[in-house]
Amino acid sequence: MEIVHVYTKDREEFGRQCLLWDRPTELLADILPDQNLASNFIQRNHRDQAVQAGRQVSEHQVNTERFESDSHGVNHVEGGWPKDINPLDMEQTIRFRKKAEKDESYLNSIQQLGSVTEYCSRQNNAVDIYQEPFDGWEEVEESPEPPSAKTINVFRDPNEVRRTVTGLSWHPDGGRKLAAAYSCLDFQKTSRDMSLDSYIWDVENPNRPELILKPASPLVCLDYNPKDPHTLVGGSYNGQIVYWDTRRGSQPVELSSVEHSHRDPVYKIIWLQSKTGTDAFSASTDGQVLWWDARRLSEPTERLVLDPTREGNLDRALGAISLEFEATMPTKFMVGTEQGLVVSCNRKAKTPTEKIVCTYDGHHGPVYALQRNPFFPKNFLTVGDWTARIWSEDIKESSIMCTKYQMSYLTDACWSPVRPSVFFTLKMDGMLEVWDILFKQSDPMLSLKVCDRALYSLRVQDNGRLVACGSQQGETTLLEICSELSTLQKNDKSLLATMFERETKREKILEARQREIRLKERSRSEQSREEEIGREDGEDDPDQLITRAESDFYSQVEAELKRRERREEEALREKDVCEEKEVNDEEEAGRNETSS
Repeated sequence: MEIVHVYTKDREEFGRQCLLWDRPTELLADILPDQNLASNFIQRNHRDQAVQAGRQVSEHQVNTERFESDSHGVNHVEGGWPKDINPLDMEQTIRFRKKAEKDESYLNSIQQLGSVTEYCSRQNNAVDIYQEPFDGWEEVEESPEPPSAKTINVFRDPNEVRRTVTGLSWHPDGGRKLAAAYSCLDFQKTSRDMSLDSYIWDVENPNRPELILKPASPLVCLDYNPKDPHTLVGGSYNGQIVYWDTRRGSQPVELSSVEHSHRDPVYKIIWLQSKTGTDAFSASTDGQVLWWDARRLSEPTERLVLDPTREGNLDRALGAISLEFEATMPTKFMVGTEQGLVVSCNRKAKTPTEKIVCTYDGHHGPVYALQRNPFFPKNFLTVGDWTARIWSEDIKESSIMCTKYQMSYLTDACWSPVRPSVFFTLKMDGMLEVWDILFKQSDPMLSLKVCDRALYSLRVQDNGRLVACGSQQGETTLLEICSELSTLQKNDKSLLATMFERETKREKILEARQREIRLKERSRSEQSREEEIGREDGEDDPDQLITRAESDFYSQVEAELKRRERREEEALREKDVCEEKEVNDEEEAGRNETSS
């Protein structure tokens, strides 16, 4: 809705000169704070953030002309039959074989081909084709290639009004297809000409999508079913959940009702590990996590309100923007919120208050990405504000590792499914960064400029070789990572396990030290408060002041008397030692004279 303000003015006042003069300050309004509104807000911890100005850098790029290609395939089933013979008819093929075997030319051809085949088989038996000619030679270690990545394909939004690629999902069987969700998340920037469609792309054909998904509202996220590659589920901008079966075409098979769906856009939806393979759960900024059965989306099977007070109040709920579920931990899941908190939850808890286990606070803004390490599930990666952080489940006060603050905002991140120490991050300036924490913790191994616009979504193929990045301009760039960053090294797991254990111990020691400091400060403040209270109580009663003054005076006198007695005893002891020493010296001098 556009807000219009109409300003009226007489025609004779048009073009009149503006006259300005000095005037004293005037208070127009004084609005006092309303304490009744404080219950509607959540108090945030104060944070201090330093700002560093960086130098300006200019960068130029040139794109070559686009080459359009078209793929054609031929499905060859069985050939070599005459035109009048149907290869699918068993009787015709058997009749033709019997007729061909009785032919004299057939027998002659078999005899000639048999001699050639016999000669080749005897030659193979005479020569050892499996012999290793270089057996026993020392292997020469090749120098590792520098980290690199190259662009394979770019999938562009075919509509005139370009939309942001807000979600990506790889096909579970080999990663030959890539599903992309398109929507516009800018406030009141959606136009009537904007398309609602999302697409499934063939990796080898960037010219046109393989399938068009037609939802009722733009898709914000989507996910392929790992058990059934023909089905996928998506979360819409209006809060509805959509279910597709690609064998049935572009239209959705199931759609959740508006009354029982989310109130805000669905930012993340993930398939669950279940016997039926049709269970999923979704998260939205309305503060709810909903569980669904894709066979019946009329209403959710379960509901959780992310209220930090554990009262189930939706007005105080934290807006969810990212989700994490690990199949090896079927009862646990984690939620990243708009307030910078990561909420750890237990689905199988008996009461709603026990479902929220704990929280991790470490980001200044929304947690855009949240993922557990596929090799070490107790450690997880988060991205928010200008940093990427690695956490341990045992440490809730702070992260065990953190990147330095970047010049541009981070929007997404994920672990490599092949190498446990490698993860990828996206930035608002169009940069893709690849980190290897075993090699370097302060800087990325590889920084690549993907495009000039902001990057918003990131997905890595299961083999770790291909990386898909979605941009604000509707472009999905497919990159191939070098073998050094996509191949498991020899000691990666053991070295990373040692590093995580060392950093966890260090954070535990620091956390215990901080706890001791806080306890000391609390006890000191309580003691000073008690003294102030006692002092205030004493000022009201003059008899108590006199009694306290007398006791202080006598205690000081007794302490002074004891101090003087101690000094006199030390002086007497020193005097006795000196006299004894003089007697010994005189005796020794007498003995020396007698001997001489």
